[in-house]
Amino acid sequence: MLTLDDKKQIEKKGICEEQIFDQLKSFERGFPFLELENAASVGNGILVHTEEDVKKFLDNWYNYKKDNRSILKFVPASGAASRMFKNMFEYLSSNYNQPETDFEKKFFTQIHDFAFYNDLNVACKKNTGKSIDELMDEKRFKDIVANLLTTPGLNYGSLPKGLLKFHKYAEGARTPLEEHLVEGALYACSSTGKVNVHFTVSSEHRELFEKLVNEKMPEYAKKFGVEYNISFSEQKPSTDTIAADSDNKPFREDGKLVFRPGGHGALIENLNDLDVDIIFIKNIDNVVPDRLKSDTVTYKNLIAGVLVTLQQKTFEYLKILDSGKYSQEQIEEIIRFVQQKLFCRKSDIKNMEDAELVIYLRNKLNRPIRVCGMVKNVGEPGGGPFLAYNQDGTVSLQILESSQIDMKDPKKKEMFDNGTHFNPVDLVCAVRDYKGNKFNLTEYVDKSTGFISSKSKNGRDLKALELPGLWNGAMSDWNTIFVEVPLTTFNPVKTVNDLLRDQHQ
Repeated sequence: MLTLDDKKQIEKKGICEEQIFDQLKSFERGFPFLELENAASVGNGILVHTEEDVKKFLDNWYNYKKDNRSILKFVPASGAASRMFKNMFEYLSSNYNQPETDFEKKFFTQIHDFAFYNDLNVACKKNTGKSIDELMDEKRFKDIVANLLTTPGLNYGSLPKGLLKFHKYAEGARTPLEEHLVEGALYACSSTGKVNVHFTVSSEHRELFEKLVNEKMPEYAKKFGVEYNISFSEQKPSTDTIAADSDNKPFREDGKLVFRPGGHGALIENLNDLDVDIIFIKNIDNVVPDRLKSDTVTYKNLIAGVLVTLQQKTFEYLKILDSGKYSQEQIEEIIRFVQQKLFCRKSDIKNMEDAELVIYLRNKLNRPIRVCGMVKNVGEPGGGPFLAYNQDGTVSLQILESSQIDMKDPKKKEMFDNGTHFNPVDLVCAVRDYKGNKFNLTEYVDKSTGFISSKSKNGRDLKALELPGLWNGAMSDWNTIFVEVPLTTFNPVKTVNDLLRDQHQ
């Protein structure tokens, strides 16, 4: 099936032939739905903490940081802003000039409130000889949008979200990248004043990210009295997946195999390359101005405190098991911890022989840990928290997307529809074992949880394969804990008009 040229092409990407054949088989058989026990909820997998608990966990986190731990903030930032401007692109290509839809009217009515207004005004003057207000007076609305989305204007329609101006301040507007630098200083700073922030970016925009960091980093370092270490990486070519045609054969263009990026699940490789103790993960567009950062900082510190508290207990139990000296009471205590604190249950655990039980417990304890903030469901599209069955027969907490759930099964659909909480991508992760060795994160991926979607290339339909999502199947075999966090910590920007919401003003 593969020609000599094909083999050279995949070798250049760092992909082996076996991977190609496995991916093509996935197109043929698809991916199985996950078996669900229930949607996670408060009292059934999602923790809500009292003020007393919060204080305890915050103290634990601050004490943990005193030991000069390495902490890093990981921000997936390669996403293009084109979807954010979908409505305005449609308006630009429409056959009418006067804004007609509610979205278009709101954009122009409140255009002065956007953080990018001044830049856009300068671009309009330079390219049309008129200010935004003058263009609106002359009903030249599309000239304004063209200057926002395309060159020689601001070209926002082709830039990544991380480089767009989101928030206004007296000293000037800030991009999401800058807001993440600020957040890093507020909750991801080590005891020695070091702030590590890692952005995953696309190769075409890396230079722009680096330029902005070099311009802004000294300003924020001085403002917060910290030392920044900012790093970047790109999705590896070896994580690209082959595209298939309608017959599940390799999709070709001009005789060459066509590959596509493997989705955000590919970033488990980038995460795995980072040699630190604790990693915070948050999406690039979920940021707020300084006046609203208080809740974000408090709850980031809280979930980090929950994480290190559980890790400390996990390490204590692993040392006991590895010593070979333990009592029946200690084994029962460890079982309760795995079931009640790590939310991992096995129905036939009582039937296991002693030696088998110890191996099982050690295996469940000795793995990466993540604590995930969960917000109440307000109808946002995306994944949610569930109790799901794993391949070894255990039940554990998982973040699932709708595509992983059999919506034709009325019970499963009801679980999804009635889910009380939503995944805002608010994670903190511990990635070392109790001996200080870094886990190989690629060993904890459930490879049977990918996605297949329909795409097109130059007018031809193709099938695309996405790797298990970063916080879905890519972390399936981690120990997972869900903590309720307030909606104030979740303020994504899906459309340009979201920037007009109070949370971004």
